[in-house]
Formats: sequence, structure tokens, C-alpha cells
Amino acid sequence: MTATVPVAVIGSGNIGTDLMIKVLRLSKTLRMAAMAGIDPASDGLARAARLKVATTHGGIDGLVGLPEFADVRVIFDATSAGAHRRHAEVAEAHGKLMIDLTPAALGPFVVPPVNLDEHLAAPNVNMVTCGGQATIPMVAAVSSVAPVAYAEIVASISSRSAGPGTRANIDEFTETTAAAIREVGGAAMGKAIIVLNPADPPIVMRDTVYCLVDGEPDREKIAASVRQMAERVREYVPGYTLKQEVQFDPVARQWVPELGREISGIKVSVFLEVLGAAHYLPDYAGNLDIMTSAALRTAERIAALRGWLG
Repeated sequence: MTATVPVAVIGSGNIGTDLMIKVLRLSKTLRMAAMAGIDPASDGLARAARLKVATTHGGIDGLVGLPEFADVRVIFDATSAGAHRRHAEVAEAHGKLMIDLTPAALGPFVVPPVNLDEHLAAPNVNMVTCGGQATIPMVAAVSSVAPVAYAEIVASISSRSAGPGTRANIDEFTETTAAAIREVGGAAMGKAIIVLNPADPPIVMRDTVYCLVDGEPDREKIAASVRQMAERVREYVPGYTLKQEVQFDPVARQWVPELGREISGIKVSVFLEVLGAAHYLPDYAGNLDIMTSAALRTAERIAALRGWLG
């Protein structure tokens, strides 16, 4: 199958550049048509030009002005939540599918192994956050077996893998991830925490998922569901790993402030590591790798099911 679907990337920083490299190296269906940024000296635009990809440092307006834009089917937004609203308006006005890698969350949340096929017709889909892509599949795996009253995720990433865009969107990260834990993961309540670790050498992304479940559900079914979901994520993020077996701890009448009531049941704990593929970024930047991998997976699936492959 030849790469027949032209795509563009807005944002020439770490995420946008890594996504461009993934499209060029990995995709059999997507073709890089253009990259847009606002910094003419960015490494991403320079690299795109060397790879014979059309470039502009005029942002979204510059992208629209490129002759290649007419054929573009998909726009990936790897900028910021604040900038995304206008980008989405322009994309919609021109009939382009927008895949949003910012925490703006204007379109429905998409986590590929959980709910991608529910939003194939949406004009704008949101990839939640790096922490959301890593942890929400685990919340969904637990909630598919037993109702999750409360889920909390802690994403720990290297400070070096948190660029200006990530740092500018910390508040949006926690709010967007918490909302997606509920809407996609299926938890009644959700909370998200991100930790930027300055350790040197840099740490690999680690994620912890805690789910409080009422009663006494089938623990083996939960563990099996978690393992199966991890395999589904690993299909497009090979460095996604369960660091140990799922942990179960009894909870006897514990007051949960976020719920405003007591829980009596079990706490399910899942411990994850995400090692990046090092296509452009260092391998410790699994937080960025899982976002770009999920976006690539989403675009390929939507293109296939919308009949764009010719």
C-alpha cells in the first residue's frame, strides 16, 4: 500500500518534529506534505526542509498559503492549547481533519485502544495528554471488569523531555487528563498529577494508576484485562511496559474526599514504564513518544475507514 494521504504538522518543536519523522519513517498510508512553525530558526523546520517537506514559519496562515495545503487531508496540531482554537477554526473552514496533540480538548477525547472507532467521523479529535495516553487504557481495562469509583494517575517524566509547550500547559494537562479519566476511562471520578523530575541522567517516563473499586471484584479478570490492554498499546508503542504484576490492596471504609463518601473494596495499582522509540527524541522521552505514536495511529485508522487510501 502506498502512502496516499497528505498530512501537515503545525508546530516545529519536539513533538511536531518527532511526529514528522514517524510519518516519514513508519507510515505506509500517510505522506508528509508540509510543516508549519513560527520560529524560522527551529530545528524542526530546518530538518523538514532537508527532508524535502514544504515548510513555512508563518504558522497556520503560512500553511494555508502553501500550494501543498490544497491536498492536505489531516492537520496535526503540536502547538499549545491556547493556539489550538484558531487552528481548529481554520482547519474546519477548509474541511481538514484536525488531530489535536494539545490539551485544548475542543473535540472528543481519543485513546486509540479504548475508543478510537467511536469518533471516526469527528472533524477534530483530541489526543488528551501524554499521561492520559499512558494511563487511561489501564483505567479502562479495570472499569471494563468492575465499576471504578475513583481513579488517580501520577505521570513522572524527565524535566528534559518537558519543553516550553508542556510547561505552559501544566494546568490544562491536569484538567484534561482528569476529564478523560472519567469520559474515556470510565471512572466515576478522576485525578491527574504530573511530576517533572530533574534527575541526571534523565529518567524514563513512569506512570502509576490507582483505581478504587467498591466490593470484591474478580481480581484475576482485572489482571488479565490489564495485561491484554497493555498488549494493545504495545502494538503502536513498543516501549510500553507493565513493570510488575497488578497489585490489589483491601480498602476498608476509606473516606474519599473527591467522592464525598466512603469506599469499601479494593485498590488496584498498575505500574508502567514508557520507553521512547528514539526516532527524533531521546529514548527517555516516552511521554512525547506515546503522544506522537497515538496521533499517528489515529490518523491512519481514520484515513483507512474513511476510504482515503485509494
